[in-house]
Amino acid sequence: MDIVVCIKQVPETTEVKIDPQTKTLVREGIPGIVNPFDMYAIEEGLRLKERYGGKVKVLTMGPPQAEDALREALAMGADEAVLLSDKALAGSDTLATSYALSMAVRKLGYDLVICGKQAVDGDTAQVGPEMAEHLGVPFVAWVRKVEEVSDGKIKVQRLMDDGYEVLEMPLPALITVVKEINEPRLPSLRGKMRARKAQIPVWTVEDIGADPSRVGLEGSPTQVVRVFTPERRAGGEILQGEPEEVADKLVEKLEAMGVI
Repeated sequence: MDIVVCIKQVPETTEVKIDPQTKTLVREGIPGIVNPFDMYAIEEGLRLKERYGGKVKVLTMGPPQAEDALREALAMGADEAVLLSDKALAGSDTLATSYALSMAVRKLGYDLVICGKQAVDGDTAQVGPEMAEHLGVPFVAWVRKVEEVSDGKIKVQRLMDDGYEVLEMPLPALITVVKEINEPRLPSLRGKMRARKAQIPVWTVEDIGADPSRVGLEGSPTQVVRVFTPERRAGGEILQGEPEEVADKLVEKLEAMGVI
């Protein structure tokens, strides 16, 4: 089984910088880590490989420094890694990003694509579902367990607010996973040495056969208009007394403010 795990390198620090012209995040020169939710995706890919055989291929899209994230995945046990990096991809929103990644996934070849449920720097949780749409494959989000893969089908448990539901779908397919699914392993010394020596190919927009008009800022229907730090609100008031008394005071104040 060919498993492709899509990961993202996210800023390690909250001191991010914004390009004043493009209004996009400046990633060059900023320390990065593997998106925490993607670590669970890597681990699940490795566990499925151990159960059913096959290969785990890790893919990321980003600047040259994103190679570090791929080497971490290789150190954990992934078989191959590919970096999708091209200046034409700069400024891609979730739609343009998912399109580019889907084209790279097609080139890699796959039976199952695994993503973390969302990236902590954007928190949109849109790239995984949009990739499934581009690829034209079935999709399940919030997967907390892969029960079985057999007869060209995959059975999973999807986390719900009040429990979980069991779903089955044909392969190829795409899933996004939550942290409840596993506990990511630590890279072994041998894995780290292998990852350090690995040659990681870098693909461009041309390499994956993508339409240049559908990536980068040109291919992004959503754009950041303004980025700012919210003003800190000072003050506040603590209401004292019995619950009923405090509730009456709160209602009076909200009415005076015109809230209710």
